[in-house]
Amino acid sequence: FESMDVPYEPARWHRDSNPTDTIRAAVVKASAAQELINAYRSRGHLISELDPLGIMHRDMPDELDPLTFDLSIWDLDRDIYTGDLAGKDHRTLGEMLSILRDAYCRTIGIEYMHIMDPAEKAWIQAKVEGVDTTLTLAEQRRILDRPNNAEAFEKFLAKRYPGTKRFGLEGGESAMVILDAALDVAASDGVQGVVIGMPHRGRLNTLVNVVGKPVAQVFKEFEDVIEGTVYGSGDVKYHLGAHGSYTGLSGATIDVALAPNPSHLEAVYPVVEGMVRAQLDELGEPGGTRILPVIMHGDAAFIGQGVVQETLNLSQLGGYKTGGTIHLIVNNQVGFTTNPDAARSSTYCTDVAKMVQALIIHVNGDDPEACYRVGRMAAEFRQTFKKDVVIDMVCYRRLGHNEGDEPRYTQPLMYERIDNHPSTREIYAANLVGRKDISQEEADAALSSYQSIMQAALDETRTLTSTGHMLAPNLDDVGSPFDPISTGVDKHTLDVIANATHSWPEGFKIHPKLSKQLDARRATYESTGELDWALAEAMAFGSLALEGYTVRISGEDCRRGTFSHRQATFIDTQNGAEWYPLANLNAEQGRFNVYDSSLSEYAVLGFDYGYTIQNPEAFVVWEAQFGDFVNGAQIIIDQFIASGETKWNQQSSLTMLLPHGYEGQGPEHSSARLERFLQLCAHENIRVVNVTTAAQLFHLLRRQMHSPNRKPLVVMAPKSGLRSKESRSNVNSLTTGAFQEVIDDSSIANPAAVTKVLLSSGKVVWDADKARRAGGVEDRIALVKVEQLYPWPEAQIEAIVQRYPNASVSWLQEEPQNFGAWNFVEGRLEAIAGRQGRALHVVARPKSGSPATGSHHEHDHELAALQAAVVEGA
Repeated sequence: FESMDVPYEPARWHRDSNPTDTIRAAVVKASAAQELINAYRSRGHLISELDPLGIMHRDMPDELDPLTFDLSIWDLDRDIYTGDLAGKDHRTLGEMLSILRDAYCRTIGIEYMHIMDPAEKAWIQAKVEGVDTTLTLAEQRRILDRPNNAEAFEKFLAKRYPGTKRFGLEGGESAMVILDAALDVAASDGVQGVVIGMPHRGRLNTLVNVVGKPVAQVFKEFEDVIEGTVYGSGDVKYHLGAHGSYTGLSGATIDVALAPNPSHLEAVYPVVEGMVRAQLDELGEPGGTRILPVIMHGDAAFIGQGVVQETLNLSQLGGYKTGGTIHLIVNNQVGFTTNPDAARSSTYCTDVAKMVQALIIHVNGDDPEACYRVGRMAAEFRQTFKKDVVIDMVCYRRLGHNEGDEPRYTQPLMYERIDNHPSTREIYAANLVGRKDISQEEADAALSSYQSIMQAALDETRTLTSTGHMLAPNLDDVGSPFDPISTGVDKHTLDVIANATHSWPEGFKIHPKLSKQLDARRATYESTGELDWALAEAMAFGSLALEGYTVRISGEDCRRGTFSHRQATFIDTQNGAEWYPLANLNAEQGRFNVYDSSLSEYAVLGFDYGYTIQNPEAFVVWEAQFGDFVNGAQIIIDQFIASGETKWNQQSSLTMLLPHGYEGQGPEHSSARLERFLQLCAHENIRVVNVTTAAQLFHLLRRQMHSPNRKPLVVMAPKSGLRSKESRSNVNSLTTGAFQEVIDDSSIANPAAVTKVLLSSGKVVWDADKARRAGGVEDRIALVKVEQLYPWPEAQIEAIVQRYPNASVSWLQEEPQNFGAWNFVEGRLEAIAGRQGRALHVVARPKSGSPATGSHHEHDHELAALQAAVVEGA
């Protein structure tokens, strides 16, 4: 009996019964009990009371019926071995069902049996099975305050600004309860800051009632009171962010930031993660828990937007960990006008989160006390296990997609129920009054008090008048982008970096082929001072690290480099150990981190952009595997990188390295879509370059951090040029000087003899040089390299063109005429040529709907035609 853990109680057995049969029956009952317990833990959520509207219909799964396991009414009072269920190993069936249904089938439904870690599952069970859920009066009043303030805020705005878009939180007010509970736990546990990302629904409410944005400031935005705003076109009020502090029930205070976000609903998710990681790195705790990311989602967006999966996948990767994220889905049970059965193929909108074994909690938004418990549990789980938690708050949207939308066109039955459904505040206040926890007078007074505060703020706001208006930026205030910035580095420092990039610890077994390559590069550098693209890049990175900057490089396969040029990480061929040369220059240097990312552009670029927003002193590089793949992150480029400063005064120094150039490798391995970046250029919002030498790259990368005017940098990086002799430089060109936006043709001895000036950008200049030498017209064609396309260096270009008084002016590019820089430079060059009385021509591949041919033979034919056009008429 002891070996079976079944208590021996002789008094229980009838004298005529067979003890063996009785024991067998007890074992069968114990086994059935275990199956039933497991069924409730796995599938109890399927019958939980989650939907405030009662439109979510689910059938009772057979696994949750005790009869499925031969447990019947006769077992309700029978003592059965259960294992450890709520602290006891024996329970009656009645006790078991009461514990399991309270834990998993009321207004909270939990999914966690997909989690593989037994410790995590045991922790969850201890939190919900057989626990006392009684709350103190202070907690109940605090909980009531949250939907009370949220509802009062929305009603006040609706009354004062009828028909104005605000994307209110009506129907989802318990989101404020969840945030309050989670932030209270975080603050009490020593978390220093919270970064929130969310869509537009409920943003104004969150700004006021969580972040602490003064309600008067919100009214100023509704009243269009502009107080000397001098930068950019701004953004609508329900996209804006803010910083503030939050004090929880415990009295602990925590810093809170709400990141600005465009209407691309989930785009802010990776940006927030990058902002959090930057702070954690500064604290010396990458992947730690002292900064908390909180992301709010809509149900349709969470399951429908691929960036959610991409970013979830980053959550446990070394270069991207943020100690776990709390996700709050405000589940309105409808998208814009789309029902769930048309929006997803899964049971829940949260099913995608199972890929990272996240704890998933469903809760009824009309039960604020349940929401409070869920918020606390989510924060505690995150702090304990450093993993993501997803809260699916099932609620409804009382109005349409916006305040002017009519939802009854598409959801008439749902909105018939909503029209007759009391608010969350009304339901909870009635419950508290009914239980005599508070009086009706108290409930009414709290509502009217909050409304009075807002009315006073509005009255004050309406006495104000605008003191300014939106202006384009005054570029004179920030200095010319062409002011030369000295970026040279002394030879000794460069030698130290060169030595480090060609060295590894004693006993470290580097790949023999790589060792041979590095030895050859070292020998060339030491004998001639010549360096290639990769060494110049390493010297830029290393010198910035030695100056104390954090250097972070990430991207697909970027440690080695797509073209095996970088080799920023050495791998021991015998034990897999890793060595990072630029992270081991000296003890005082800044951090140097290089990470191979997941196979993602959208999420990873968003993450790195967020990192630069939070830490402007970090030199952050994102490299595309091929430049063509950057269009997988177009939303981040359009909505954040190009326009973030204009919309939100959000400055970034992110550097993007985009391999670009026509090498006969086909349509998806040629073009980084230079034309798209140039189309986005205005008010010096970004810098776009296409450099041709190692020295230029060195000075360019260093300028990015030494410039007082930080901007995102887009680099059309070469491929064949990584090893070509044309791109090599001498170390002496790195010790002094600065980045040159335009480089004149130094080979021209007599400018008056030149009949053709070809301005170009990037590696096509090498093809043109071969063509003019083959044609014997080196002295008649000047090749001018426009290394920086934006900001457009007009004065420098015009001065160079004037040097050639007898020459025509042409723009040369290797891309088809409708791609590349031509459409951007045409008008600008026409202005220069027109002032000098010259005609303007273009030399390019013919227009095409595809960036490049897939035939290498056709590529060679096109290149020959391009080179012939170079020398034509010279």
